[in-house]
Amino acid sequence: ITITGDDADGVITLRVADTGCGISPDDLEQVFMPFFTTKEKGTGLGLAAASKTTEAHGGSIRVTSYVGVGTTFEISLPRGM
Repeated sequence: ITITGDDADGVITLRVADTGCGISPDDLEQVFMPFFTTKEKGTGLGLAAASKTTEAHGGSIRVTSYVGVGTTFEISLPRGM
């Protein structure tokens, strides 16, 4: 987990990365869609809710992933929230 902030742009960024199996390109396009899941018991609402909440606070959430390498989620929010 890395947290960075820059007073010049007024944004704080949280990066969470792993070195897991990664997300396939086909799944990567859908991870923020409600009810999309690859889990047997998943609801598919976690990342959709995280995305909507982040956007509601004027921020953004991005994901990059490489199969066999890992995944990074980056959440940027305006400073002072």
